[in-house]
Amino acid sequence: MPMRLEILTAEGVLFDGDVDSVVAPGSEGELGILPHHAALMTMLQPGELRYRTAGGESYLAVHGGFMEVSGDHVVVLADAAEHVDAIDAARAEEAVRRAQERIASRSADMDIERALRSLRRAQVRVRVTRRRRERPTTGLPEG
Repeated sequence: MPMRLEILTAEGVLFDGDVDSVVAPGSEGELGILPHHAALMTMLQPGELRYRTAGGESYLAVHGGFMEVSGDHVVVLADAAEHVDAIDAARAEEAVRRAQERIASRSADMDIERALRSLRRAQVRVRVTRRRRERPTTGLPEG
């Protein structure tokens, strides 16, 4: 019996549908949600959120937010989120390099908190795309 998952950002609805399971980066580590899970509300850390449907598994990079589980309904209110397939890995790696250079230069007019947020966001994007490349998309051998 599936449960309903809604993933919402300030830009709108990223996903709304039935899923078999959700794994999210909770404040205390990865949090797995199955149908009939106990009610809860938790903060999300930047990281990978994945959900499984009859059609397979989908992966997103989330950049903080909250998750609420109530009955067979899971709502993710993400500060920002994007499907891993929409992430350009080379661009994300370049963003990490640029952010590190900005932080290392420490110019007097630099907003260090903003630079650190940019670095963390780029690092999450790189980490999620790397994990996705390392993880097979099906249980079947390649070839």
